[in-house]
Formats: sequence, C-alpha cells, structure tokens
Amino acid sequence: MRGLAKGLKYTLKNLTREKVTYGYPHEPLPLPDRFRGIQKFYPEKCIVCNLCANICPTDCIQLTGKKHPDPTKKGKIIDTYDINFEICILCDLCTEVCPTEAIVMTNNFELAEYSRDELFKNLEWLDQNDDNVRRENKA
Repeated sequence: MRGLAKGLKYTLKNLTREKVTYGYPHEPLPLPDRFRGIQKFYPEKCIVCNLCANICPTDCIQLTGKKHPDPTKKGKIIDTYDINFEICILCDLCTEVCPTEAIVMTNNFELAEYSRDELFKNLEWLDQNDDNVRRENKA
C-alpha cells in the first residue's frame, strides 16, 4: 500500500510539469543551425567540375556533363546528377568543396522509404528539394 501511495504521489506531482516531448508529425522539431540534412542542388549553378563526386568518401554521387550546345560558349552543362542516399553519410564535404555553391545542405532529414530503389535521387528531385533550406544558404 505504501508503494502505491508513493507512485501516485509521483504521478500527481508530474502531471503539472511542462511537457518535454514534441508532437512530431504535426509540429516540426527544433534543429540546430548547423544540422546536416538532405542536399539541395541548383543545376543552373553547376559547372560540372566533378569536385563533389571526387571528394565523396562513400562514392555515392554520380555526375555527368556534356559540352555546351552553343559553340561560342566554353565549358560543360550538367546532364545527370544522382545521389544514392542508401550509402550517403551526409558528411557535408560535397557542399564545402563546391566552388559555385550549387549544392547546399537543408534541414530536411526524412528519407524513409519502403524500397531501397527509392533512395536513388536524381537531378530533378534534388532541384525540387526546397524544404527547410538552412538560413545561411538562402539567397
């Protein structure tokens, strides 16, 4: 009986305390400023230098380019840009090395999928990934 009274006292005391949990799916979690989430890619800024693909420690980035169709312009234009998020460790090295800031990290971290094949993200998906772009990367 004494244990029941102690437990009830503890329960009643904690009923009036402020809740420390979040209503996650309905309200966003507060994330630190330097949180590294999924990348956002700006294809119009990319100069196809392959620095991001070369520095990637897991080799999850595939980048291809083609010559500019206009013969008067030098350089390449981007053809494909794919990231395999199955093996990506979100290390932020690709964004640090990009000279034109074509790749930026977002605060988006939700990548749950039912199939591993859906973790291969292409140029179009990464270009449309505008959710929660970090404050320091907003133009």
